[in-house]
Amino acid sequence: MALVVQKYGGSSVADAEGIKRVARRIVATRKVGDQVVVAVSAMGDSTDELIDLANEVSPAPPLRELDMLLTAGERISMALLAMAIASLGMEARSFTGSQAGVITDAVHGRARIIDVTPGRISSALAEGAIPIVAGFQGVSQTTKDVTTLGRGGTDTTAVALAAALRADVCEIYTDVDGVFTADPRIVRTARRLPRISYEEMLEMAACGSKVLVPRCVEYARRYGVPIHVRSSFSDKTGTWVMGHASEESEEAGMEQAIISGVAHDVSEAKITVVGVPDKVGEAARIFGIVAAAGINIDMIVQNVSAIATGRTDISFTLPDTDGQNALELLRAAQEKVGFQEVLYDDRIGKVSLIGAGMRSHPGISAKFFAALAEAGVNIQMISTSEIRISVVVSQNDVDTAVKATHKAFDLEADEVEAVVYGGTGR
Repeated sequence: MALVVQKYGGSSVADAEGIKRVARRIVATRKVGDQVVVAVSAMGDSTDELIDLANEVSPAPPLRELDMLLTAGERISMALLAMAIASLGMEARSFTGSQAGVITDAVHGRARIIDVTPGRISSALAEGAIPIVAGFQGVSQTTKDVTTLGRGGTDTTAVALAAALRADVCEIYTDVDGVFTADPRIVRTARRLPRISYEEMLEMAACGSKVLVPRCVEYARRYGVPIHVRSSFSDKTGTWVMGHASEESEEAGMEQAIISGVAHDVSEAKITVVGVPDKVGEAARIFGIVAAAGINIDMIVQNVSAIATGRTDISFTLPDTDGQNALELLRAAQEKVGFQEVLYDDRIGKVSLIGAGMRSHPGISAKFFAALAEAGVNIQMISTSEIRISVVVSQNDVDTAVKATHKAFDLEADEVEAVVYGGTGR
């Protein structure tokens, strides 16, 4: 008998019929003899609707109260799902994040999980019940207030529960049949990956793949939780996320794929600080200003200093939601730091090529850049890791770049495999 943690996203429980379909799947898993713990998201777009409602009554909702409001969405879906399971003849018990023992820090809107103490979940399992846990939420260790985990929080909840309960697998149910070599909305012939390492999935998630969020994958890697990404709308085998890239290479031998996939992200902006004095400590001052505001930086490029002026330009990318804030902070510090001006561009996109095999295969960069050049795509910035190459291009060129790269590395399936059942890819 295995212990399985299952996560169902908003599109899977978008309406009453969806909730009943999920309930049947959970009961079927239980009937084959496995123990099941479920983490569930709010129904459909209800979280967005609650945010819109909050903004209607207040131009700046207090973050504590906003978290209290948003956690209502998961409470609704968990209770309805428990009722649906009961109607099928099995006992289910719903738990909020705090009741399930999800302990977080005190940051509202993007809290991080500190610990999971699943005593009530274990008791429910021992008594033969199916625990249904509200995802996306927890309780602060210090203030005892309700907190939310931010985007992809239910994925993170599910993996954290799986780690705490020492589950055999964490099944992430979405509205696609697994992890694909590219976004099926852009590349219709994207191929489903039967297996991908934690490292490759982490890079894919960080570079814009929306099937899993980086926090969820990082948590799974840290605690060795196998993740099975699959669709709640079909019975197809999905994608297993497990093991390390080096282990996969050893197991797969000559069949190890050089490239796992192409990811893209159009939610970033680019800031260029022009005419920075080329002397020790200037870059630290610039990025210190940004860091103090809690803004994450992605790619960074510094030009060669001009001999005549002794000045250089520094460009970096960041989430477009933080762009205006960073721009205002840097302009306020212009006189103090001594640079000439700040430029801002939110019409960019990042395209990334990911694969553990590129560690030992020369020529990947040349092939990637040649494919982009042949497609007429101009590169603005380049960043690399051991298993990733990312470029920044115009937002208008993102789809072209993804398709050209996907084709250049022979990632297409022989027939259309990808079906987006719920329309969101989550």
